[in-house]
Amino acid sequence: MRILEAKHSGFCPGVKRAVDTAQRLTNEHPDAVIATLGELIHNPTVIGALAQRGVTAVAEDGIPALLERADGKPCILIIRAHGTTLSMEQTLEALCRSHPNLRVVDCTCPFVKNIHRIAAEESAPYADAPGEALGIIFGDPNHPEVRGINSRFSCETRIFPDSAAVEAWCATEDARKFSQKRVIYVSQTTQKLSECKISQKFIGKLYTNAKIFDTICNVTENRQTETEQIAEQADLMLVIGGKGSSNTQKLYDICRARCELTYFIEGPDDVPRHLFRPHMCAGITAGASTPDSIIQEVKKTMSEIEIMEENFAQMLDESFKTLNTGDVVKGIVTSISANEIHVDIGSKVTGILSFNDVTDDPTADIANMFQVGDEVEAIAVRVSDIDGVATLSKKKVDNANSWNDVVAAYNNCDILTGKIVDCMEKGVIILIKGLRVFIPASHTGLPREADLKELQGTTQNVKIIDINEQRRRAVASIREVLRAERKEKEAAFWAEMEVGKEFDGVVKSFMPYGAFVDLGGVDGMVHTSELAWGRVRHPSEVVSIGDSIHVYVKDFDADAKRISLGYKTDATNPWKIFTDKYQVEDVATVKIVNMLPFGAFAEIIPGVDGLIHISQIANKRINNPAEVLEKGQEVEVKIVGIDDENQKVSLSIRALLSDAAAAEEAEIVEEAGIDAE
Repeated sequence: MRILEAKHSGFCPGVKRAVDTAQRLTNEHPDAVIATLGELIHNPTVIGALAQRGVTAVAEDGIPALLERADGKPCILIIRAHGTTLSMEQTLEALCRSHPNLRVVDCTCPFVKNIHRIAAEESAPYADAPGEALGIIFGDPNHPEVRGINSRFSCETRIFPDSAAVEAWCATEDARKFSQKRVIYVSQTTQKLSECKISQKFIGKLYTNAKIFDTICNVTENRQTETEQIAEQADLMLVIGGKGSSNTQKLYDICRARCELTYFIEGPDDVPRHLFRPHMCAGITAGASTPDSIIQEVKKTMSEIEIMEENFAQMLDESFKTLNTGDVVKGIVTSISANEIHVDIGSKVTGILSFNDVTDDPTADIANMFQVGDEVEAIAVRVSDIDGVATLSKKKVDNANSWNDVVAAYNNCDILTGKIVDCMEKGVIILIKGLRVFIPASHTGLPREADLKELQGTTQNVKIIDINEQRRRAVASIREVLRAERKEKEAAFWAEMEVGKEFDGVVKSFMPYGAFVDLGGVDGMVHTSELAWGRVRHPSEVVSIGDSIHVYVKDFDADAKRISLGYKTDATNPWKIFTDKYQVEDVATVKIVNMLPFGAFAEIIPGVDGLIHISQIANKRINNPAEVLEKGQEVEVKIVGIDDENQKVSLSIRALLSDAAAAEEAEIVEEAGIDAE
């Protein structure tokens, strides 16, 4: 077996510095209470070794408890290579001033520190106007490094985990509003280089004046490039590192795209010994949080496997077992195509699973359902020593197991989930764990005239309503599930119902006396008298079918399932609007809307009219309002009376004419220099 090991493997300089610092501090300060702010690195072996030295990990909210545990003794808190947020740094500075026994050791990676500097300096000019600039961070929004970077920006920020998210955002209105603003782009140090480059192209195309900083660590870049080259040559790849490590996960993704047999392992115990074959080329790479000692142990394990390969062929022959039709076997998937799967079943024959022996779902993609290395259980339906193949059926094993699940669901009234794979005249077929179950048309939940093909390919929740044990046939219902969900929803709705509660509902239908509104599965009614403050002959004068309206509960009867709703509010009451805006002695511009022998009615605001008595229309006697006024005419009036109890308003044109005459007389007197007294 040939082993290809990546030279750029294991601890990066930043992580090594942090681990070495923690170990050195335990030697130099044996009596001190030492802790790290979060786990120092994503590697359980290293974390365990530090714990044996007394180094514990604390969360931000655990610092007070740490100081209490120190009880005046020297206390050292280590900031890991990921760094921390600006607010946390400021909190630690304040704690150091108030607790002389506390010492903070900053092990933030220099590459991360550089991004902090870029974010702070580039966004500082926009601290007083954060909306005038945008910081774009390409990285995992939940990663501590990204949270620390985000805290350094003084402007608005957006965080994207992959290039697809960047591309989707670039087409939004949110992205376009920054077209004339300052845009600053940085990335998490451990991001996948190829993804980062793609995202930069999208940003550069949208913002021609964007400042794009290449902040992926060059150690990470070299590691990813070398890993990609090895994975293209290897038959099997081992990626060593902690499952929580971001950079190790990206190495796994790079390898998996180029080598089907790629495994993510944390140490030698995870090496997949059963997959090693003579003359195989195996590759090794490791994340930045993986110590060299673990890499060497993995290599040692692989060397032991290599020694065993000398007798592998002989042992393999001895291990071959006889296979008979009807035997249930377990095997390892060795290759996958669109129509069949090859399985190593530990026999001299190769197991073959055809598409129809895997699933009854015609739309299934078996290439996505399985991966090389997966273990499958199947039954041998035909064995040919001459051809060297055994025809297997996974479906038969699955159906047997699935039938037991269906029977249990029927007895327990459980809900099952499946995919609709076929439509017939009298119903549809749902595939539940590989088992075909019939749903009658009346139980699909669709209206009688609906086309059953609407359900084709959809995933549905069903309840088993009948089974035939002898024929292994089952009947299911979507309608029963929907009915139960509807009852549960209605029960919750009525349990929370109270007078005054507000809803955003949809107008569903009309009756001459009101409009029915869907409140979310339950209907309420707005009486015509509650639709508007004025007289309403039919609900359609105020609202339309399908309108979304805001309503409130005036009264309800839970037993009768009736809800009376209100739509008009004080805020829309014309009289309140009028009294809030006008008072006696105010002047208003009004429109003449009607004339009677005793006076003219004028609209002050929509919904509120006032009377101009015939005696108040002119400063001379008139016999009919029409001598001076006409319908639709706009005139200025003075409000001379407001009857709040009866909601009546008295208006006067004459009062304004008198005021104008008095003002004119005063002006003449003043010009003539005549003493008014």
